[in-house]
Amino acid sequence: MQENCDIILFALFRWNSPFSSISIALAKEFAKKNRVFYINHPYSFKDLATANDLMKHSNGWLNTGYNKDEAVGDNFISVIPPLTLPINWLPQGNIYNTLARYNDRAVIKSIEQTIKDYDIKNYVYINCYDPLFAAKLPNHLKPAANIYFSVDDISQDHYTAKHGTIKEEEAIRNADITLVTSSELFKLKQPFTNNIFKLNNAADLSNFKKAIEIDYPRPEELKNVKGKVIGYIGNLDALRIDYHMLKKLAQKHQDKTLLLIGPINNTTCKEIGLDAMPNVIFTGGKRIEELPQYLRYIDCGIIPFICNTLTKSIYPLKINEYLSAGKPVVSTNFSEDISYFKEQIYLANNNDDFLKLIDTAINEDSEDKVEQRIALAQLNTWTARVDQFWEIVNNYLEKENSKKQQLV
Repeated sequence: MQENCDIILFALFRWNSPFSSISIALAKEFAKKNRVFYINHPYSFKDLATANDLMKHSNGWLNTGYNKDEAVGDNFISVIPPLTLPINWLPQGNIYNTLARYNDRAVIKSIEQTIKDYDIKNYVYINCYDPLFAAKLPNHLKPAANIYFSVDDISQDHYTAKHGTIKEEEAIRNADITLVTSSELFKLKQPFTNNIFKLNNAADLSNFKKAIEIDYPRPEELKNVKGKVIGYIGNLDALRIDYHMLKKLAQKHQDKTLLLIGPINNTTCKEIGLDAMPNVIFTGGKRIEELPQYLRYIDCGIIPFICNTLTKSIYPLKINEYLSAGKPVVSTNFSEDISYFKEQIYLANNNDDFLKLIDTAINEDSEDKVEQRIALAQLNTWTARVDQFWEIVNNYLEKENSKKQQLV
């Protein structure tokens, strides 16, 4: 099935985002062998108020636009749907449902136009965590396999939960295959489908291993830093990050620098004074290609997640990124999936454990441990995940073909 099969991937995470996501990583890997048409999460008419980004990436607000990415290659096309209506603020009901159908049509129009313009005959369709649009494909669109991919517990974010919980259930029920990134998501979504599989997050080993292989200069933010560096890479979301523990960490380890790399969407760090501490550095978001330079100078990577319902369903991207760079990792014991790494990372059962394990992780580091971490990361690459993806799809198609033959 993999040969001569196109991928149409509709994703919540836009291609032009500088931050890593599972949809972007998979698209890059798919594009090594297959044509990939990456349907971006649509902009809304509300986005016209801040149109800089929209103007840069759209080829027409009411039409489907296309962009290439030379860094990925000729097999990749980024697709920009027409503008949609901002309707998430509406309550459930007839008005919302009517306007949602308009928005669905914008995405479906892009899929139809892409199929026509690029003469797509045989394709797999993936909706990656964007069920608010086109949760059900129209009957005339006939992918070889219709796949819904759940990457987070959609019920745990106020914005997405409002309509997303219902729409995701609809998307799963209408999909041929449901993929999830974690054991907890498997349990949560299994009641809605008989065809569900885990496809965990992974890492681009070739990118993150550069932290070991290349003698990068110290990043500007670390030019004047002395002593050990404790580092975090990823979204600094208040729903996941234990900011109060981070403040305790900076207070206890005043001889070290706490480096926090990622976008911030909240004010908690300012409210508790974390941003004013002399040994804490916030860099803001960085492109995935920039991260190895920072990881080279990090002595211990951390995953300081709160243990709550949301994080219980997370298999974090960053765990394999840290391990690919050979770094020791201290993490809270927030999910069933993080315990898979317990032989190679330091799992803390409470905040006091977390603070103490930092020194343990740094002091016990060795060349042998670096090699062991990289070896584990090699089992969790995006190449391995794509191979697993095709195995799932091919098994599904074989069963479907067998059913058809029995009916003849």
